[in-house]
Amino acid sequence: MLIFYLALVSFFAWIVSTLAGGGSPFILIPLVNLLLGAASVPPVITIGMFLGNAHRIMLFWRDVDWKLTMWCAPGAIIGAILGAYTFTQIHLDWLQLLIGIFLIISVFGFGLEQKETTFKVKAWYILPAGFLKAFISGLVGATGPVLNPFYLSYGLVKEQLLATKATHVVIIHLIKIITYSAFGAISTQEIGAGLIIGLVAIPANLVGKYILNNHLNDQQFRQLVLATMVIGGIWMLWGQRDLLIW
Repeated sequence: MLIFYLALVSFFAWIVSTLAGGGSPFILIPLVNLLLGAASVPPVITIGMFLGNAHRIMLFWRDVDWKLTMWCAPGAIIGAILGAYTFTQIHLDWLQLLIGIFLIISVFGFGLEQKETTFKVKAWYILPAGFLKAFISGLVGATGPVLNPFYLSYGLVKEQLLATKATHVVIIHLIKIITYSAFGAISTQEIGAGLIIGLVAIPANLVGKYILNNHLNDQQFRQLVLATMVIGGIWMLWGQRDLLIW
């Protein structure tokens, strides 16, 4: 039954992720936490996200922004190593609160930017941004669409955003897998659960790509991305509500 529930929810999560530019961890993290425990969330999600996004790169290979990726890689690699190592030493729940607040604020900030200015972020901005994303991802498993405001402001939409983001995510999660393994932070059960999440992504990505290409325009895609960020931010705050009450 564990395999069935994990596969079913993962299939739905990957379709949503394709249409909204991310967000699958928001659906998968609570389930993994319920089935395997909080300590298993980072390694399981890391393996699943690595495999699913690797397949997504294959589907959208021609749309990858390689200039942006070259700027992202150095920061992402260093951040992933430091974050994954820190995870093996401590666990910081309050980071989820900061990410949730950031996602919600970013949506409103992006909306104001679109109305009031033509400001565009530059490619090199993703070097420090990628470092922070990778570091926090190493600690909590995944950060969700935390860099989506950057991608949108840079000018990426639909296939370009998905392909480029997937490439950056694969870099981060590959380094995390290596680091988790080096410090003995991945069990056989966690590898199996991660493989289920990643393999189910193959048919789900194909379904999502079909819907994206045939039933979703650029504006609708942007709206879904922003909506997912708000929902994800609220979900993260709710998940850590005990810290807020305290």
